[in-house]
Amino acid sequence: MNAWPDGWSDNRNQRQQQVSEPPLPPELSPRRAAAAPGSVPRQQAYGSGGPGHGGPGGGHDGYGGGSYGPPSTGGRTSPPGSRKRRVKGVLIGLVVVVAAWSAGTYFWADGKVRREVDLGTVIDRPEAGEGTNYLIVGSDSREGLSSEQKKQLHTGSADGKRTDSMMILHIGDNGNSLISLPRDSYVTIPEFKGSESGKTFASRGQNKLNASYSIDGPTLLVRTIEYNTGLRIDHYAEIGFAGFASLVDAVGGVELDIPRDIDDKNSGLHIKKGKQTLGGDEALAFVRQRYQEAEGDLGRTKNQQKFLAALASQTATPSTVLNPFKLYPTMGAGLDTLIVDKDMSLWDLASMFWAMKSVSGGDGVSMNMPTAGSISTNVGSALKWDMPKVKQLVSELKNDDKVTVTPDS
Repeated sequence: MNAWPDGWSDNRNQRQQQVSEPPLPPELSPRRAAAAPGSVPRQQAYGSGGPGHGGPGGGHDGYGGGSYGPPSTGGRTSPPGSRKRRVKGVLIGLVVVVAAWSAGTYFWADGKVRREVDLGTVIDRPEAGEGTNYLIVGSDSREGLSSEQKKQLHTGSADGKRTDSMMILHIGDNGNSLISLPRDSYVTIPEFKGSESGKTFASRGQNKLNASYSIDGPTLLVRTIEYNTGLRIDHYAEIGFAGFASLVDAVGGVELDIPRDIDDKNSGLHIKKGKQTLGGDEALAFVRQRYQEAEGDLGRTKNQQKFLAALASQTATPSTVLNPFKLYPTMGAGLDTLIVDKDMSLWDLASMFWAMKSVSGGDGVSMNMPTAGSISTNVGSALKWDMPKVKQLVSELKNDDKVTVTPDS
């Protein structure tokens, strides 16, 4: 009877020797070995050059000194697909931010527009032609001005509103045209429907053009212009003294080349000739003054066109449009006191503004309504229109033809 040592089974073919690995000396424990100078860590990272996974001479089973941790890139870049996903995610994020900002700006600006003029009350309107016609009006409204501001801007304190400037802006495929209508133009004020009462009033006979605005505001002014020209007005935009000055200040002033010294006590303008930047108060005085102009009211309308073209050109720039710290004050200053017709959208306003800029850049015509000199009337000295030229001009605008008429042709 054989006696087997403890630890061995009775089945000789199935016995297994239970061998335990002898413990490492303290000085060779994994922690100390990893910290020992010149030693090779027992758990070496994959792909780090050791005998583990990815290392030279190493196997792929993770032993032989290899690490059980996640594999490193070994200096390799991310797969192209991963990079594309990250770039796509960034672009989508930017698009979302820009879209949200644009939508917020649109609704903010749209809420500021004062749509107060109903052109639907204008009677006996001419048929619409090609292109789009805007009537742009600068009024002498003191709305929003304090007593100190009125004094500073030399506006006076007259009640009510009158027109200081009137321009027809035609936007078409054959170039844009900006036609100034002198406020002293001698025209017929026709029969009209009251903007508030709804009653029909008889013709007021012949008078100066700006008198129509004083009688019944924007709608009668539109009615009078349409009656005397045969040109349909599609949109109306008006800005007062306060809005004009604030807009100029919001853009940081407007640079203009002044042809001569101007010393006008009526408007309060005292400037030297040459290039200079006009602030809000100086700009307002410049577009209002006429006593220093050899052509009087005609000279003033030319200054108004020159200034508005410069304002549009210097405002519609990337430095303003893409800078929210400049864009919002500029839009706020302009929209707060801008009065437009009820059908005017922000896109219509933008189209009007960019068209004015194109005229200043030479892509279009800038002129006064053709006149045939001054005449003495029962309402004082007035300007008579040169009707053959006016009819030709209106025909070209209605058909959206290239404007060939000039005031002196």
